[in-house]
Amino acid sequence: MSDLKWKTAITKVEPNKLTIRGYALDELMGQVSYAQMVHLLLKGEMASEKVSQMIEAILVSSVDHGTTPPSVLSALTVASTGAPLNASVAAGILSISKFHGGAIEDCMHILRQAMELVKAEDQKPGNAAAHIINEYRSIKRRLSGFGHRLHTDDPRTKKLFALSREYGIAGEYVLLAEAFVQQLKTITGKNLPLNVDGAIAALLCEMDFDPVLANAFFMIARIPGLVAHIYEEKTRQKPMRKIHPTDVEYDGAEGKQL
Repeated sequence: MSDLKWKTAITKVEPNKLTIRGYALDELMGQVSYAQMVHLLLKGEMASEKVSQMIEAILVSSVDHGTTPPSVLSALTVASTGAPLNASVAAGILSISKFHGGAIEDCMHILRQAMELVKAEDQKPGNAAAHIINEYRSIKRRLSGFGHRLHTDDPRTKKLFALSREYGIAGEYVLLAEAFVQQLKTITGKNLPLNVDGAIAALLCEMDFDPVLANAFFMIARIPGLVAHIYEEKTRQKPMRKIHPTDVEYDGAEGKQL
């Protein structure tokens, strides 16, 4: 094999045939969910029904968080200049990084670090959580995934954890994340609930995803929301307007039920 030849184990393309991770794409169509395809592509194996339902719920939980996040503001600003859809979406995706979306990966590392203490040193989840909390406090480092600027009891976290128990996904990482919340209140005297990023982190750990892929779930989920905001910007607003993150009024539907 020459130095220019390389290998991939993801997709095989032949005349009249597309194979993804060994499965014929046309046979997957109409048979598997989008979440199952995400799992298949990222992990190389078909997810069980319950795992795919969990991934689906994670993606729905992050599909859009309003007009204030940097990803939406970036996309709207670029769209306002007359840029095409792809450029506007790209601007939004490029703003997802360490401090916007990155909390999922950071929290996964925190939970994995604590789990090492539970496994290697036979510590109880609460003791392991307290150890990590005190370690982070000593170096004045923030614990990603805990606390929220708006929500004191994040409804997305409650729903994700309820579903994780229903689907049989919840396990030692969910218990560990909940132990962190309890220990944070004891140690700091503050109520710092697990936010949606922290909940997703715990569930991705339960499903044994590499933390490197954490931001991928945020980006995959967020694209439909970005497209909706960009389309609204192009169809409802004047070009090159001044965009302030809080100078916005919601005028959409209210109280719809499934």
